[in-house]
Amino acid sequence: MKKLLIICVCALACVACNRPSKAEQYKADKHLRDSVALIDQQRTLTYFQAQLDSLLPVSDSLLHFFKYERNEKYQDHGNYVLNGKNGLRILVRDDGKELLLYQNGKRIEHSDDPKTETARHLQIVISDIKELEKRIARTSLEVQKYQKRLQKQ
Repeated sequence: MKKLLIICVCALACVACNRPSKAEQYKADKHLRDSVALIDQQRTLTYFQAQLDSLLPVSDSLLHFFKYERNEKYQDHGNYVLNGKNGLRILVRDDGKELLLYQNGKRIEHSDDPKTETARHLQIVISDIKELEKRIARTSLEVQKYQKRLQKQ
C-alpha cells in the first residue's frame, strides 16, 4: 500500500513538473490569438484585393468615355468630364464624392441623358475603389502588426 501511495505521489509530482507555468501558458495563448488574428487579417486583405481587382476593369471601361481635368494651382481634386448633347456637361470628382451636372453653364439636379447613368456608374465605382484602397491600407497595417508580434514571440 505504501509503495502504491509513493508511486501516486511521484506521478502527481511529475505531472505538476510538466505543466507549463502561468506565464508560459499566457505566452502560448497570446501566440495562438495573434496567429488566428493574422490569418483572419490575411483573408480579409485577400478578399479586399479581389474586390478591387474586379472593379478596376469596370473603371477602365467607363473612363474611356471621360476626359480628366484638373487645375493643380486651384484644385485639390480633378474631375472626369463628359460632354453630352444640348450643352450638357457631366463632372465626376476623381474621388467619387460628387457628380455635377451643368446645362448650358447652369447647374442642374438631374438629366434624362443616358450619359448621366454612365457618370453615376463611374461615380459609384470610383467611390468603391477609394474605399477598398483605404481598407486594404488599414488591413495591411494590421497584418504587419501581427507579423511583428509573432516574430517577437
